Amino acid sequence: MPLFGPDEAADDDLRWSFPPPPDDRLWRHPSEVSVLAEPKPPRRWRLLVVALGGGLAGGALVVAVLALFGLLASDDRRSVPAVTREAARPLSSLAAAGSDVRNAEQVRPAIARVEVEGDVNASGSAVLFRTDGHLLTNAHVVEGADRIIVVLADGTERQAELIGADATTDIAVLRIGAGEPFPAAVLGRAADLRVGQPVVAIGSPLGLLGGSSVTTGVVSALGREVDGDDGPLLDMVQTDAAISPGSSGGALLDGSGAVIGITTAIAVSDVGAEGLGFATPVELARSVGEEIITTGRAVHVWLGVRGADADGGALVEEVLADSPAAESGLQERDVVVAVDGEAVASMSALVIALRDRDPGEVVELDVRSGGDRRRVSVALEERPDS
Repeated sequence: MPLFGPDEAADDDLRWSFPPPPDDRLWRHPSEVSVLAEPKPPRRWRLLVVALGGGLAGGALVVAVLALFGLLASDDRRSVPAVTREAARPLSSLAAAGSDVRNAEQVRPAIARVEVEGDVNASGSAVLFRTDGHLLTNAHVVEGADRIIVVLADGTERQAELIGADATTDIAVLRIGAGEPFPAAVLGRAADLRVGQPVVAIGSPLGLLGGSSVTTGVVSALGREVDGDDGPLLDMVQTDAAISPGSSGGALLDGSGAVIGITTAIAVSDVGAEGLGFATPVELARSVGEEIITTGRAVHVWLGVRGADADGGALVEEVLADSPAAESGLQERDVVVAVDGEAVASMSALVIALRDRDPGEVVELDVRSGGDRRRVSVALEERPDS
């Protein structure tokens, strides 16, 4: 059932960008850039309002988002920009820059380059998040991989094992070594972020040799929804810190040097980057990563509805047969306004409220139907494969 979201104004020149291969993918990541393949001319896409469905926790089909599509062409040739003289900066700016330097130096040993050999020769980034050699990266970076090489900050190459990947959240876990200790990044809290807060992005753009690259910026928005190959990616952190192709799976740092996001997506236009980058909140990345390490996969719960945003809640447009929602008595045209007493203002908010729950857990949904309001108890189930 196609779902359509509210109309939104948009800039027709803006495009989302994700990895070039394969050619039939609409959403593109800033990684999996083949530095060996022949470059392809950039493809132009018009602005579309896309209905998104399925995928994230609860199996709810999230409302359509304003999705902008495009491809990034990568050229093997490396150019060095002309050097221009920079005016002297005030002391406050220099102090902030010094903090960025310390943060980058603190986390750099835990940032790795990922080289993928398989269906497509690709390059990405990864973050050592445990001292036993486990790394977080994006699932799209290692998709179709036959062989994965991790290049550490000191230039050491290690063959990596893919422990597991979760397409729903675009998170994957790699492992290197045989139990010896590795430097691990400090993980922070994206939940504490504020718009305007300074951040640092660090990764391995374009698979360039010589270590990771660092860019600075601010948190430009929170709670963004972007279109992924396997459904929408929700609650993303938006930043204007430059995130280049090959940086997928890298780190977004807060002012203390703690990782608060895994860099995942960028937006570009016909005339270059629009300064929009998106990172997966570190709490979600860590939770999925630990679950993959423990069980080999990430489990997502299922509610069993399709719907869209409504005024002050999540509108149920269809209740799937034999689903937890059907068993609980949820009906079409119901509007879910709260989960366990916590208000939800949209279908995306409903999905986010449920994605940390476990199969078998019972949640209380406050439902508005016409002029009436009632409470419905739902026993969540594991999302079926199809």
